[in-house]
Amino acid sequence: MCGVFGVYSRDRDVARLTYFGLFALQHRGQESAGIAVAESGHVTAVRDMGLVPQVFDEEKLAALPGEVAIGHTRYSTTGGVHWSNAQPLVHHGRARTVALAHNGNLVDPAAARDELLADGVRLASTSDTEVIAALVARDPAPVADAVARAMRCLEGAYSIVAIADGVLVAFRDPHGIRPLTLGRIGEDWVIASETCALDIVGADPVRDVRPGEVVWIDETGLHSATAVPERRSALCIFEQVYFARPDSRLGGTEVHAARVRMGERLAEEAPADADLVMSIPDSGTPAAIGFAKRSGIPYEEGLIKNRYIGRTFIQPDDELRRQGIRLKFNPLAELAGRRLVVVDDTIVRGNTTRALVQMLFGAGAAEVHVRISSPPIVSPCFYGIDMAEEDELAAAHRSNEEMREHIGATSLHHLSVDGMQSATRMPDGSVCRGCFTRTYPTRIPNAANLAKLRFEKTPA
Repeated sequence: MCGVFGVYSRDRDVARLTYFGLFALQHRGQESAGIAVAESGHVTAVRDMGLVPQVFDEEKLAALPGEVAIGHTRYSTTGGVHWSNAQPLVHHGRARTVALAHNGNLVDPAAARDELLADGVRLASTSDTEVIAALVARDPAPVADAVARAMRCLEGAYSIVAIADGVLVAFRDPHGIRPLTLGRIGEDWVIASETCALDIVGADPVRDVRPGEVVWIDETGLHSATAVPERRSALCIFEQVYFARPDSRLGGTEVHAARVRMGERLAEEAPADADLVMSIPDSGTPAAIGFAKRSGIPYEEGLIKNRYIGRTFIQPDDELRRQGIRLKFNPLAELAGRRLVVVDDTIVRGNTTRALVQMLFGAGAAEVHVRISSPPIVSPCFYGIDMAEEDELAAAHRSNEEMREHIGATSLHHLSVDGMQSATRMPDGSVCRGCFTRTYPTRIPNAANLAKLRFEKTPA
């Protein structure tokens, strides 16, 4: 998924603002973090593996003066998890140097990548992001025109912030698959993946970057142009279901409120005779609140989550590994003898859900009724969510009863596609629901172009 942030200001500490913006976007990527700044046109970047506060400290931020900054938190979908793929990527081209941070995934960057290599362009990474930066960096046209020409070569999802020619640039694919929003702090402009990052730096939301639009910010203010014609709007609905922070607004809708409505609709579609409603924290909590509200069954905490477990925690030994899911969750004793409605946002592979159901029965639960506040995930995402191949998706080739047996629950129900859509209060034709319906807004890449590490053996 990734999170991106950018700011232009001659009076503020742009690196520090970017640090706090990234801190608000940490949920969008935990593999690496980076900030690039430009001072009088000279670009400096610091990026490394790890979380934002692990990568940056006061000394590093103090060494990043400038009037424009961009930042990135990475969740990889093309290219391996190593330093060369950390962002913002800085590419030195024939026409200019470009620092670029990308949220999304190109459907098939191989043709553009091969053309760049044939033209003598050296690529230092194996992600699709450097392809975009290199296209802009080799084009001698003014930066907005160079970006527009690059966008005409791209297909897939991209919400991007960049520094080029001392200017802050942002652009978004013509379907608007990934979010990107504009805000202001006084007279200064800020760009971020989500409105929660604007909130943390004291910026007021202004509007979203429109699909197919390029905006650039310099000493004279904000400028914009339509780079490619806007196509059928396709904001990823999985942002509403799971990925976006609940206090963000997407398409004019607060995410938390949409998730509560998903739970309310789920209670209408799949009621249960139970003693309490509980969530799989944290992402399942808003829907569980909605389910309890609509059903009249009391909501209670049933699992305590260890919030200090990250993606880089020390690997357990064999004895602890057998405890499995208890590294992250532990049930409360008061669940014993009670009939539970357990609400979560999704089932992907099913392994975690099955382990949680077993844990709850092991804690003495009389019944475990699983309710999922989204439809079954039956197809992969090609636009920036590294969920699984289709044969790894638990619901792709199983009936609901087979899924219930797979996870070992007393009962199992998913929210309908119509119920999910209604909860977002967004028009049917304004979102991408491909992972739930197998219908996508762009062409689908062939199998050879799906591999996350497909460019790893390409010489730099």
